Amino acid sequence: MTRRFAIGGALLACFWSSSVLTQTRAPPAASTPSRPPLFFAEGWKALSSPVDDHGAWPASQAAVSNPSLQLHLYGPSGQDIQLVSVRGSADLYPLNLWTGVTTSPIAATLRDQKRFVDLSNPLAKIRWVVRTSGFHQIRPVLKLADGTWLVGDHTTGPAADFDTADVSIADVRWLKLDIDRVVTVGTWVEHPSLAKVDEVGFADLMPGSGHGPGGYVNVGRIEVYGAAVER
Repeated sequence: MTRRFAIGGALLACFWSSSVLTQTRAPPAASTPSRPPLFFAEGWKALSSPVDDHGAWPASQAAVSNPSLQLHLYGPSGQDIQLVSVRGSADLYPLNLWTGVTTSPIAATLRDQKRFVDLSNPLAKIRWVVRTSGFHQIRPVLKLADGTWLVGDHTTGPAADFDTADVSIADVRWLKLDIDRVVTVGTWVEHPSLAKVDEVGFADLMPGSGHGPGGYVNVGRIEVYGAAVER
């Protein structure tokens, strides 16, 4: 009988110890996403001399300061996007892409020649310096590795001054984009895979109104925060 009590007591002690350890053991830490690094930045590069009286050139690859990036212009009048030079201090009027003389919706994107960017991190973002006029706003545009084009519902503008704005990718809803016309098509694309993005840029879905305050966008420095993925 004594032996039975001893064995029972030992088993009870083991059970109690195991129960206490189970209750006091800390739960596994929840995974916390880390902020993705800067994937690329582009602030544009002035050319030798403007081609018009307004201090502007046609936007082209020659205006790209980062040697790893390629500039692509889209839309029926995408080639009418201009690079506007600094007027006075660069802090007041930075180099920028300007859509004032376009006659259709347009888009402009940048592509890293050797890497895709992974924008699936919940903290991935685009940061850009933007000024707008009239009813114009800009929206993020992505080209995925499989060739799908997306345009987001997040808008930047109106803004009378050059302001720095962040686009949190996780907060954006996407529509497919007909890149030749820069027109939305189809329905909302729910949870697109953004693990391999080929091009990143902006769209202005309204034609410009020419020189003056009627309607345009100026897009200065663009930064993209996401993980690099080798092509």
